[in-house]
Amino acid sequence: MTPDKLDPTVEIDSTVELDSARELDPSMQFFIKAALGRKAKDLLILDVRKLTSFTDVFLICSGRSNRQVTAIAEHIKEDLKKNSIAPISIEGLKEGQWVLMDYGHILIHVFLEPVREFYDLEGFWSNAERILVEDYVDISEIDENSGAGES
Repeated sequence: MTPDKLDPTVEIDSTVELDSARELDPSMQFFIKAALGRKAKDLLILDVRKLTSFTDVFLICSGRSNRQVTAIAEHIKEDLKKNSIAPISIEGLKEGQWVLMDYGHILIHVFLEPVREFYDLEGFWSNAERILVEDYVDISEIDENSGAGES
């Protein structure tokens, strides 16, 4: 195997400690504001750096209808674009059930509420550290017409 190829069968060494002083990407505030800018429900941020190597953070939120899920995801995409943050890929946008937005170090999951309950990512990743939204943004400043592009 060449050094530029990763072996997917390699287990993550749980004994390796991350530098706890290493902060998450400061751009996290843009992602949070973008999600909250379209009234995303039950926003949850999971730090998965100690559990996996494919991303640092899951940002999970919900919408009450397919249209709202799609609107939240489209708003996130457009709002982050204003800050020159582009996704690697987006899946599920047309269906509005579960939209996965891959920004590399941050994966955004926008769920229809019953779909979120069914897949239970929070339960599956229960060992992940939960990050408080308030650590990154003042949520009292967020309304449905604001977002990352207006900071």
